[in-house]
Amino acid sequence: MKKGVYDIFKGKFLISDDALKNWSFILFCTALAIVMIACSHSAERKVHQIAKINKEVRELRSEHVDLEKNLMRLKMESTILKQLDGTGLGLSKTPPQKIVILKQK
Repeated sequence: MKKGVYDIFKGKFLISDDALKNWSFILFCTALAIVMIACSHSAERKVHQIAKINKEVRELRSEHVDLEKNLMRLKMESTILKQLDGTGLGLSKTPPQKIVILKQK
């Protein structure tokens, strides 16, 4: 048992007769570790990208609400009358009439 542990610490398993098997396993584990690290970096990048896009969506939504509120205020009849006050235009005294056209056979 003691000799086996010393052999591992000294690296004799890498230079022995069946070292090719050990080297292939080490290279396989290294490749798996590199793939795992690359995948975790990719996932982190996507998480940051999603957070950035969510923040942008919230900002655009609040801007949309503000613009919609301003538009509703500008479309109000009282606002329009205030803007037209100096021009001489105003509300009509007579209501509009509906024109009906009948089709002839």
